[in-house]
Amino acid sequence: MLQIQENVSLKNFNTFGVDAHAKYFVEIAHEDELVELFMDPQWQQTQRLVMGGGSNMLLINDFDGLVIRLNIRGIEHRINHDDVFVEAGAGEVWNDLVSYCVNHNFAGMENLSLIPGSVGASPIQNIGAYGVELKDVFESCKAFEIATGKFKTFTKACCKFGYRESVFKDELKGQYIITFVKFHLSLIPQLNLKYGAIEQELANRGITEPTIKDVSQVVSHIRVSKLPDPSTIGNAGSFFKNPVITSAEFEAVHQKNPEVVHFPAGDGLVKLAAGWLIEQCGWKGKVVGNTGTWKNQALVLVNHGGATGQEVYNLSSQIIDSVYTKFGVTLQREVNIVK
Repeated sequence: MLQIQENVSLKNFNTFGVDAHAKYFVEIAHEDELVELFMDPQWQQTQRLVMGGGSNMLLINDFDGLVIRLNIRGIEHRINHDDVFVEAGAGEVWNDLVSYCVNHNFAGMENLSLIPGSVGASPIQNIGAYGVELKDVFESCKAFEIATGKFKTFTKACCKFGYRESVFKDELKGQYIITFVKFHLSLIPQLNLKYGAIEQELANRGITEPTIKDVSQVVSHIRVSKLPDPSTIGNAGSFFKNPVITSAEFEAVHQKNPEVVHFPAGDGLVKLAAGWLIEQCGWKGKVVGNTGTWKNQALVLVNHGGATGQEVYNLSSQIIDSVYTKFGVTLQREVNIVK
């Protein structure tokens, strides 16, 4: 029997550590519990928020509806020649899945090590790091359609993946709940070492023929050196997307700022490093009330203790304004804002 709780603090369920409350709260451990939940017409009509690890959201206010926390677990794999198919429950911790794959020598996810959050959230955001995105290893996902009570499988094409985007963030937002995700990996590694400081750190360690375990360890080391641990200081990782602009727009920025950090983004587009832009505006390590930016990475906003979601949001607005004023570039929030 499902246990619907009332007036539940979400402080321990979001990595920002914001003490917002949910009017109603339920934890889902099995797919059939979703069917049971939405057989009750009350929950069809109620405002809903689906949570996994709570690592990519900012709660502005108390949530006057039903918070559904997904805790569907399990990891299985199937090997077909050199291809590996791994399926994981939406409630699995993302890095636990990456560790499972690396330890089994299943290649493809090693650059995605130590990204916070749950497996179920990964396709929604098309998570990515160090030159690899979820879409590069995605096979399909299974999702519950709230309106019909049926389950549907989404292929990669169905998901319409873009940079930190998917069909679940856009046209199908709020209509489906992802329960399982299947990944397509390989027994033959094709290492991606070009992004960030991976090659330099491998060289520092004297590693000339890296394995996927080496890459995973190096990526984890780099992330720990730059990003704060949510268990010690509230944060949601990178708060802003790296802006993607046209070549013409880039030339305008580059003429005034020859040292601007940038990467080719294909189709005549250029991706700028949001962290660099923010740092140039003097925000790195700055404390504003109970909030601030992380001392080692300006892209990360932090809760120094007792900050409300509104305080963090206001800080992000100030940063967006200052970057636009200095560079003429508009930053977009990567974190899901829940009002």
